Amino acid sequence: MTHSLLRTDKEIVEIYSRHVRTIYRVCIAYMRNPHDTEDAVHDTFMKMITSNTAFESEEHEKAWLIRTAINVCKNALKHWRRKVESMDKMEDLEYPGGQSAETSGLFDEICALPDRYKAVVFLYYYEGYTSAEIAKMLHKPQSTITNHLSEARKSLRKMLGGD
Repeated sequence: MTHSLLRTDKEIVEIYSRHVRTIYRVCIAYMRNPHDTEDAVHDTFMKMITSNTAFESEEHEKAWLIRTAINVCKNALKHWRRKVESMDKMEDLEYPGGQSAETSGLFDEICALPDRYKAVVFLYYYEGYTSAEIAKMLHKPQSTITNHLSEARKSLRKMLGGD
């Protein structure tokens, strides 16, 4: 069986370079340990490489990768052998490019949020997307996204003890 690749090696490297940090941040929020996160990032980019999806723009490319990363992580978390390591082991973790895993004091709390909030919080606060853009990216109504943001803020306030 022959498989026609839509992307050259150079294009794949460029896509990877543009989006690896974002995909890593999304995956670490779900997987909570560096080893499983690296596997999820790898699987996400492998899906992109083997997919015949034609991207309309860099934003479409990024949205597709984020959605795929979320699905990869959720599928991995469903596996019965999945082990979650303590967040304490993440203190020395670095993102690609040398950035610390704890980009703010809220990282542990954000990772402790329910799954439905994690991606929305990362996309809104860390990636700078609007709720309308996130809704389109995640294929959900905008009201759901704004609700998730509001509920995540309330949860974070409660976890942090007040304002």
